[in-house]
Amino acid sequence: MWYLPRESHRDVSGLPKDTNLTDSDKPTPLQSRASGPLTGKVRVPGDKSISHRALILGALAVGETRISGLLEGEDVLNTAKSMQALGARVERTGDFAWKVNGVGVAGFAEPKAPLDFGNSGTGCRLVMGAVAGCPISAVFDGDASLRSRPMRRILDPLEKMGAKVVSGGAGGRLPLTVQGARDPLPITYKTPVASAQIKSAVLLAGLAAPGATTVIETEASRDHTELMLKHFGAEISSVQEGQHGRRITLVGQPELHGANVIVPADPSSAAFPIVAALIVEGSEIVLSDVMTNPLRTGLFTTLREMGASIEESEARGDAGEPMAKLRVRASKLRGVEVPPERAPSMIDEYLVLAVAAAFAEGTTIMRGLQELRVKESDRLEATAAMLRVNGVKVEISGDDLIVEGRGHVPGGGVVATHMDHRIAMSALVMGCASDQPITVDDTAFIATSFPDFIPMMRSLGADFS
Repeated sequence: MWYLPRESHRDVSGLPKDTNLTDSDKPTPLQSRASGPLTGKVRVPGDKSISHRALILGALAVGETRISGLLEGEDVLNTAKSMQALGARVERTGDFAWKVNGVGVAGFAEPKAPLDFGNSGTGCRLVMGAVAGCPISAVFDGDASLRSRPMRRILDPLEKMGAKVVSGGAGGRLPLTVQGARDPLPITYKTPVASAQIKSAVLLAGLAAPGATTVIETEASRDHTELMLKHFGAEISSVQEGQHGRRITLVGQPELHGANVIVPADPSSAAFPIVAALIVEGSEIVLSDVMTNPLRTGLFTTLREMGASIEESEARGDAGEPMAKLRVRASKLRGVEVPPERAPSMIDEYLVLAVAAAFAEGTTIMRGLQELRVKESDRLEATAAMLRVNGVKVEISGDDLIVEGRGHVPGGGVVATHMDHRIAMSALVMGCASDQPITVDDTAFIATSFPDFIPMMRSLGADFS
């Protein structure tokens, strides 16, 4: 089952005319009840990180890029629209099949209107990096949630490379106007936190700079940008830096060439049906073509440590990204301690991991979660609130989340989503096995990353109404 954007919202290129419907839409609450065993075979949507990058690098390449399996959620569609506004030709050629004709490195044209990224921090921050290396001005904007999120740590290195913030909100918040560098400077930059968004923004700006741009990470973040840059023809190297870090060096001013990209299924989206199958007694599901990049599979590692049955088979790869079929069976879970160095490989999955921890026997301690405080919401506080309102004992200690698992969840609560798609999906998963139904106050924002989540879960046997 796949989501297809409504034809009534399309223009001639195949891009929706209005994908940011959630600001004006009325809340769409939903209740999740305990179900029978979840069964079936599904393919979750294409990986969001790969989808964003394929569109952006296709737009910065010379020639044609064909993308199959693109995630057609609002976040990615807004990135596609921004690439079109910056001068690339972007067309939808079939179900989840897209074509991009690029303008070359530093070839973006000045957009006539603000670039609206809706709820997408990834799209906004990566495109900031790409624009920073071009001699143009662009206004970046988004919905109320994105306007509240910090951009200063992205802007700091971009300003060192010659870009300027002409105007913006307090603390570098949207809406803001970025003037790209006429003569971008290569820099060596040590990221203050493990962030693929910071790293990617610097590397994308570094494409237009002469010489070598280097990013140093003390904790390695997801490496999709490096792998895809290499796939499009850039000269880039990545070597170990310290115990857990990486030093990434990009040779600037390459001519990127259009390439074919097969987008693997998103492990962050797969996390939700996986945890649901683990906690609903008697369940067995199969997920096809799930990305298994080790910098994205910290959740799978953690769940297996908790006793989860997750089997991999039919491994293959594309554009440097590995993928495999996963078979998941209901399992008795136990509490574990998750080390802080694992956070970069599963930062988006802690919410649904907390759900698994609530159904486990014993205490689960998740350490080093400061990055959760600057996502679509303060996800650390929101996750704790989601559990507490449903009878789970949970504590926040500094940047650590401590969940007391009792093998079951009482449920019966109403979960406030704070305009956050992952809170909504995590709460619905929790309701699949809770003693009493769980109500989610608004599910509209699920469309930003997983438009078909609700019908897909129903097809497996979930009871949402």
